[in-house]
Amino acid sequence: MSLAPRAVLVHRTTEYEELLARHGTHGQAAFFAAGRGLDIREVRERHERTRRALAEVAGAVPLSWRQARVERADLDRFLFGPEDVVVVVGQDGLVANAAKYLTGQPVVGIDTDPGRNPGVLVRHRPVDAGRLLPAAATTAAGRTAAEELTMVEAVTDDAQRLLALNEIYVGPPGHQTARYTLAVEGGRSAAPEPQASSGVLVGTGTGATGWLRSLWQQRASPLRLPAATDPRLAWFVREAWPSPTTGTACVEGLLGPGEALCLTVASDRLVAFGDGMESDALELPWGRAVRVGRSETVLRLVG
Repeated sequence: MSLAPRAVLVHRTTEYEELLARHGTHGQAAFFAAGRGLDIREVRERHERTRRALAEVAGAVPLSWRQARVERADLDRFLFGPEDVVVVVGQDGLVANAAKYLTGQPVVGIDTDPGRNPGVLVRHRPVDAGRLLPAAATTAAGRTAAEELTMVEAVTDDAQRLLALNEIYVGPPGHQTARYTLAVEGGRSAAPEPQASSGVLVGTGTGATGWLRSLWQQRASPLRLPAATDPRLAWFVREAWPSPTTGTACVEGLLGPGEALCLTVASDRLVAFGDGMESDALELPWGRAVRVGRSETVLRLVG
């Protein structure tokens, strides 16, 4: 007998909760906020909106379903099941945080603060949950389709793997210069190029609305950035430096099916992290090779 669906509500600690945890009382938190030009009332109002949204979504879960909640900080310790319907209640970035731990489960994005969030991934309001959850359950069972958003992965030569929805950064952990040899593997043949730069960014069409787009705009790139469901990836080298031993001929491009960007580390230490999560980085010592390309895993976004 198959298990009933489980609604997994993903949320994050609010700013107000963080202030209370740090300062102990509302009064102390208000004093701290006022000293920095913040209005604690606005912070608390956003907190209350988030709590109301969580309660409304939880109340919309069908009675025959199971239900669980997971805070963002605990995602790496939570075991998602194949029958889960993942409901992200928060901001767009929270969807990206959750995506790397999923294996095809449908995701419903609920915006807790319309107007402050772009709403690219959290496209719905709490009132929509009652309608969306049954539809998401049929998506989990494979009877209806969801939008499949491309994801990017980095795999090292010692089999470490990193998955991201927006982009993966490979570069120095601080402000030092990254040294490496870069090559495009797959459909195009080009000689590997030693480079010195402030890092390399490889991203998806979803990431093309954020950090990737800022690099694209800054350099007035002629590349046509991919859409969220496009299987292609875009990549840019940040601030490549020409020297007698390092080049700048290969600094941007698109990766099609079967292609990947390959870097061999020539610095003492580089890191690779996804979606801005520096705390969850791969360590890349001298000589380590890392391959960055499209992942077979996709994010299945409902609605």
